[in-house]
Amino acid sequence: MRRCLVCDEAMKDALTWRHLLKPLEAKAICKGCETKLERITGKRCSFCSRSLAGNYSSGDTCFDCTRWESDERWSGYLSKNISLFHYNEHLKGIIAKYKYRGDYALAEIFVPYMREILEDMEYDLITCIPLSDERLRERGFNQAQALADLLGLRTVELLTRIDTEKQSKKSRHERMTLPQVFQVAKKDVLRNQSILVIDDIYTTGTTLRQAAKALKKAGAKAVSSITLSR
Repeated sequence: MRRCLVCDEAMKDALTWRHLLKPLEAKAICKGCETKLERITGKRCSFCSRSLAGNYSSGDTCFDCTRWESDERWSGYLSKNISLFHYNEHLKGIIAKYKYRGDYALAEIFVPYMREILEDMEYDLITCIPLSDERLRERGFNQAQALADLLGLRTVELLTRIDTEKQSKKSRHERMTLPQVFQVAKKDVLRNQSILVIDDIYTTGTTLRQAAKALKKAGAKAVSSITLSR
């Protein structure tokens, strides 16, 4: 009998005709823990997936992305980000165990949800946001790459990180005025290709826009991204 990777509750799947006719991918999380994950649904920002249920937007773009796109240093680089869940306390706890405490197995929770989204996305190459050498030593694995590996995706290492300071320590103004934190490898491979970038959390969008800017300046045709949470 399988156990929930979050609460360790035993899980028993009810067998239905739907399962017999079209087997569903087994989930690694129980119903109780799954209901605490808040999917981002309804009207959302066309750039970053932020829910537009509140007074956060001008048309189909949130105020945050409007500011990004009105800045000539950042406009036109990141085509679109798709995020799966709101970053609520429940998900924050799961990601903390996964990302900072090295519980690699928790990546399995997100595989069915990401696979569902990936089916509708168009891309030529997939890459993951890299960690600095220091951060990789601390965590033992790249959380974005772990997701890609469990999904069976063939990724290409297109970026290396040259910045080691945590961006969570920086103010919004500091993030928007940062020098480039990524270098691009394999420029010949990405030229005129649509690139999909995988990361775990979309916070201010700085990391993904830095990556998108580096990739497009190196010759990529378009850059989009998918993240677990927003």
